[in-house]
Amino acid sequence: MRLENELSVPFDKTQGHKAALSFSKYSVPRMELLKACWDREWILVKRNAYVYVAKTVQLIIMAIIMSTVFIKSKMHTRNEGDGAVYIGALLFTMIINMFNGFAELSLVIKRLPVFYKQRDLQFHPAWTFTLPTFLLQLPMSIIESVVWVSITYYSVGFAPDASRFFKQLLLVFFIQQMASGLFRLIAGVCRTMIIANTGGALTLLLVFLLGGFILPKGAIPDWWGWGYWVSPLSYGFNAIAVNEMSAPRWMNKNSSDASTSLGTAVLKNFDVYTDKNWYWIGTAAILGFAVLFNVLFTFALAYFSPAGKSQAIISEETTKERTRSTQSLSHSNGNNTSEMAILRTRSPSNPNGLSGNADSIEAANGVAPKRGMVLPFSPLAMSFDSMNYFVDMPPEMKEQGVPEDRLQLLREVTGAFRPGVLTALMGVSGAGKTTLMDVLAGRKTGGYIEGEIKISGFPKKQETFARISGYCEQNDIHSPQVTVKESLIYSAFLRLPKEVSKQEKMIFVDEVMELVELNNLKDAVVGLPGITGLSTEQRKRLTIAVELVANPSIIFMDEPTSGLDARAAAIVMRTVRNTVDTGRTVVCTIHQPSIDIFEAFDELLLMKRGGQAIYSGPLGRNSHKIIEYFEAIPGVPKIKEKYNPATWMLEVSSVAAEVRLGMDFAEQYRSSSLHQRNKALVKELSTPPPGATNLYFATQYSESAWGQFKSCLWKQWWTYWRSPDYNLVRYFFTLVCALMVGSIFWKVGTKRDSSSDLNMIIGAMYASVLFVGINNCSTVQPVVAVERTVFYREKAAGMYSALPYAIAQVVCEIPYVFVQTTYYTLIVYAMVSFEWTAAKFFWFFFVNFFSFLYFTYYGMMTVSVTPNHQVAAIFAATFYSLFNLFSGFFIPRPKIPKWWVWYYWICPVAWTVYGLIVSQYGDVMDTINVPGRAGADPTIKVYIQENFGYDPDFMGQVAAVLVGFTVFFAFLFAFCIRTLNFQTR
Repeated sequence: MRLENELSVPFDKTQGHKAALSFSKYSVPRMELLKACWDREWILVKRNAYVYVAKTVQLIIMAIIMSTVFIKSKMHTRNEGDGAVYIGALLFTMIINMFNGFAELSLVIKRLPVFYKQRDLQFHPAWTFTLPTFLLQLPMSIIESVVWVSITYYSVGFAPDASRFFKQLLLVFFIQQMASGLFRLIAGVCRTMIIANTGGALTLLLVFLLGGFILPKGAIPDWWGWGYWVSPLSYGFNAIAVNEMSAPRWMNKNSSDASTSLGTAVLKNFDVYTDKNWYWIGTAAILGFAVLFNVLFTFALAYFSPAGKSQAIISEETTKERTRSTQSLSHSNGNNTSEMAILRTRSPSNPNGLSGNADSIEAANGVAPKRGMVLPFSPLAMSFDSMNYFVDMPPEMKEQGVPEDRLQLLREVTGAFRPGVLTALMGVSGAGKTTLMDVLAGRKTGGYIEGEIKISGFPKKQETFARISGYCEQNDIHSPQVTVKESLIYSAFLRLPKEVSKQEKMIFVDEVMELVELNNLKDAVVGLPGITGLSTEQRKRLTIAVELVANPSIIFMDEPTSGLDARAAAIVMRTVRNTVDTGRTVVCTIHQPSIDIFEAFDELLLMKRGGQAIYSGPLGRNSHKIIEYFEAIPGVPKIKEKYNPATWMLEVSSVAAEVRLGMDFAEQYRSSSLHQRNKALVKELSTPPPGATNLYFATQYSESAWGQFKSCLWKQWWTYWRSPDYNLVRYFFTLVCALMVGSIFWKVGTKRDSSSDLNMIIGAMYASVLFVGINNCSTVQPVVAVERTVFYREKAAGMYSALPYAIAQVVCEIPYVFVQTTYYTLIVYAMVSFEWTAAKFFWFFFVNFFSFLYFTYYGMMTVSVTPNHQVAAIFAATFYSLFNLFSGFFIPRPKIPKWWVWYYWICPVAWTVYGLIVSQYGDVMDTINVPGRAGADPTIKVYIQENFGYDPDFMGQVAAVLVGFTVFFAFLFAFCIRTLNFQTR
């Protein structure tokens, strides 16, 4: 009242009322906002502790591997060659700690939607989000830096001065901060994972190539000179190299020409500044970059808008169809019952003798009744007796003192499903509706099943049952890049018998499209749920159609109306009704249906929590049969007028109702005459009709292995062709990468006077192949992950075996990688100015092609061994560090300790670099200047053999191994796709 009185005071134009206006942007003081954000960040850090533990463990493992590769007993300080190995160890330290921040990319992008929502609602400013993020990472970064330097410093044998140990520790810590800031900035600017992967990789490639260690500062072309000064790694490289090489043990020894100290000579070989002050200049620069990147990240969050979310695109319908459906809808809405006209009455095939609805439905929509189909099928009944289903007791329940080893989800469920009868499976959440359907359909991947299932009197065999049944999953899983008609053709050609001609299959597909009313959408691309393509209701109808084109006798549907509005649900139920009217056996689980949808069913199997049946029988007109059954039970309240029978039925049979009435509805049902009639019906259906024969198919699949492969290849080809976000992104990345490599290493191929020139070329080849390969690996993972969910559904439906599917996906990649390699090779080969001979160009192309291909198959393989593509990305990244270390760039093979040489021989990147160098320089007889080498200058052929262990006559074996890696990763992908199933039911 006081506020009302205050507000009734006449408004003073010179002064706003404090209760009516806000004079600050945020409702809470900024320091309190900072404290709130700090507390939230601390909670998230504690809850994500496993991520940081995993990062630290990964760092420890890499530190131990590095320590055993660059082990102290093998490290010497005799000449410039030994100095180069130390530089390799320092570079690896820098790069590993740089890439350690890569996790920030996905962590930040995952949090951006929530941040943008809170920012736009004026919860807090951007800096209160970024400051705690930065500060709370510091303790973990300190731990990681201490762990890395403590393990590697003395085991590798860096300069044994305490001051240099702590200086390297400080630099490693700042490099980690700089890297985290850089990856946060990339995430804040790119805002989506696809763009961040590509944009981030290009940024990293630029920072990497212009860091001064692959291409020395003096060799960088003038037009890229600025890149050296903006690359944080150039400052890090200068600082870490000067810290080591200015130690007394390097400075007190003379180099090969005796005019300079050994340390200075090594620094000059790598074009590093020799002034000791460059340690502090470099360290300060790295700290400056860390601050700059975090400030820019804050500005990006403050001023950038969220990445635009694509809206669902509903494929255009023809004007005629749209007008007709609008007229139909407006007509049926005349009585404010949009579903009533469609679903109120029953089919004439109903054994309860209810009036038919299919003809009236079609007539109402101007469509002729649909009955006959070009392909005949055998109507089949399914009966099941005393079904029980158990799973292993969850550990959480055992901890609460439950003594049993198994948890029972279904208890003595008996019933039957008949042709031309639409049966509903209902019950509260956790009653076991979907569990029962999965058990009957043979879709369970684990657990223990007891009971008897018969198909028209014969025992059910899953291999043959998959050929005559369909299962419409709730999630509507389809390949996103194919059209509606292509989805149906694909299903028909893989599931209809070989005896059916191609023409008949196409006619049947058209009939099914007409039956489920998809004709006007036949050329629409399916798309991703909720993002592009078909609406939810259209996807439901497609799911039904994909099963119908297999010409099944029995169809299971898991919640076909879930997530739909009233009209969309009515359209789907009309499709279901049409399917039943063809004489098929149809069973649906359904959850809280409307009156009209509920009364579209003929029979009901109702279950209670615990997996027990409490009603199985006909519904009757206006659900009178089930209402009479429950109202006959003493104490059950009568249904109110116009009340939904489905809702009433669930309410009166709930656990609370059982407690109130002091009874068990499952016991009540088992003692009823209805149960006895059902038992008699099951017994009758458990005996085969006279003259009937058991189901038999000569082969497990409808198509031969070759036919399966052709169909899978056909679909995969269209999927790849219609995936520009996948192919164009990797093509764009490869093009930019090729131009960057070509322009940075401009005409380097003609410079081969000294060993540093050759090291430069090796670095260029190693870096470009590694970055393009890793990009191929990361971009293929989401594509394979999406298709794998479709694969699980199609394999369970008995469409094909895993091998033809996997080979088809493997083969689909070849032409795309071929095109990618062609323009990459032409650009790089021409710009770097390698020798223009047919053989050398061919070998360069060959090595690049198989390298890009094995990286792509490696990405596919990582998806096949992990549950999703996020885990696959982490798994793949684990091996990138090893690929890096053993590529032959950081440490040549002759310098690798013998206990690690075996890994060099199984490292794919090492063979790629081997092939590229030998193919270009294995026959060059020009002499080369090698600083620190005694005697005459060797030829390039001799030098690469002595220094890198590259045998010029080994090219045939290298080619065979590269093909072998490609085949090996492709085989592993196929094997794991077939063997591992991460979809547990």
